[in-house]
Amino acid sequence: MNRLTAISALFALACAGCATPPAAPPAGGLSDLLERPAERALYEGMRAYDDGQYPAAEKSLRRALGEGLASPRDRANAYKLIAFIACTSERLGECEAAFMAARTVYPAFVLSRSEAGHPLWGPVYRRVAP
Repeated sequence: MNRLTAISALFALACAGCATPPAAPPAGGLSDLLERPAERALYEGMRAYDDGQYPAAEKSLRRALGEGLASPRDRANAYKLIAFIACTSERLGECEAAFMAARTVYPAFVLSRSEAGHPLWGPVYRRVAP
């Protein structure tokens, strides 16, 4: 190999290392998620909960669980909100069952410090927390 060919080959190799890798396909966005019935129901349930529309929230959250939320963390969040609703409605057995279900589907499930300190659902949560 002559010197010019060797330099050209090294230059080509160096440039190949600097090439930008092909772009990865974009991750699904919120619009994509909301096209899925379970995730849309979770979103609707969370909005209704935030708006204080607890019967509608519970209905949407149960629908989300029934339609098969893909993420274990989303399932745990749905159960958590159902637990909150059940506890505030004095359905303590349902509240406890929902907290246990949240832990079952997502073993790392924990309430935040402020949530765990709530006077209505905090004591129920502490009974079922490991």
